[in-house]
Amino acid sequence: METVIHTVIAQMQPILSCDQLKQLSEVLSHALAPESETRSEGMNLLSLFLTAKEVEGCSPKTIAYYESTIRHMNRAIGKPYTTIGSDDLRRYLADYEITRKASKVTIDNIRRILSSFFSWLEDEDYIVKSPVRRIRRVKTAVIAKEVLTDEELEALRDFCTSPRDLALVDMLASTGMRVGELVRLNIEDVDLQERECIVTGKGNKQRPVYFDARTKRHLQLYIESRQDTNPALFVSLRGETPERISICGVEHRVRTLGKRAGIRRVHPHKFRRTLATHAIDKGMPIEQVQRLLGHAKIDTTMHYAMVNQSNVKASHRRYLE
Repeated sequence: METVIHTVIAQMQPILSCDQLKQLSEVLSHALAPESETRSEGMNLLSLFLTAKEVEGCSPKTIAYYESTIRHMNRAIGKPYTTIGSDDLRRYLADYEITRKASKVTIDNIRRILSSFFSWLEDEDYIVKSPVRRIRRVKTAVIAKEVLTDEELEALRDFCTSPRDLALVDMLASTGMRVGELVRLNIEDVDLQERECIVTGKGNKQRPVYFDARTKRHLQLYIESRQDTNPALFVSLRGETPERISICGVEHRVRTLGKRAGIRRVHPHKFRRTLATHAIDKGMPIEQVQRLLGHAKIDTTMHYAMVNQSNVKASHRRYLE
């Protein structure tokens, strides 16, 4: 096989450029290689990419999402990664949208993951150029997502039946931390005197978050009511030996409180979005909101925060009339 490739390359040298000869060599290698060898190489490339993402600090959940997305694409197209072209990916994304009835947001998420993978292949010299470069970002509709009003937050507190639930709701509402950060907190991570705690976010990055005086008081009452030795800040109320509460446990609890209070779609992330929106509305600089939420890019913060339309109207009258 190598003899055939070298012969073809030698004959094409006067005609093709160096980059074109390199690409031709790769295409011939994959076309003439045994199927098992090609499959093995593809698995190695994916494994190396996922290892690179792990080194960058991506969470296991993110890495698993990357892997499943890329594997599904590869099975659907049925070509080695290094021979996939822009048209292959366009057809795949179009078919995926139709067959799965996927939203534009989902399709663009897939495009971003594929872009990351093929850009890595390009940077590592496995391919000459990423095929995703020619696929533009998918335009998505901007939907104003709901936030919790002050009245709804008070209603949630009214329906809390334990010191733990009250402290949990207040922590989510006043810090805006991710639910994954909340469940990993230990009692020793909380400084009640300074009204702050250290959380570990995405990429194992630590940052301080802050809470208000009401949250401090409810945390004190909750911690004083505890009679177990579990180091976790929030524990399950079921069983003789309390265990650290899970993400699902938090989601189920706030959803239950929301139903009792008659509030639609209450989930931990809604508290985070609410805090970001209120912070922007009250004039906090977007860069500080970004640090508060632990976002690597300010664009992400802008997606979370929705400026209140009444504030826009007031600003128009103040500055433009």
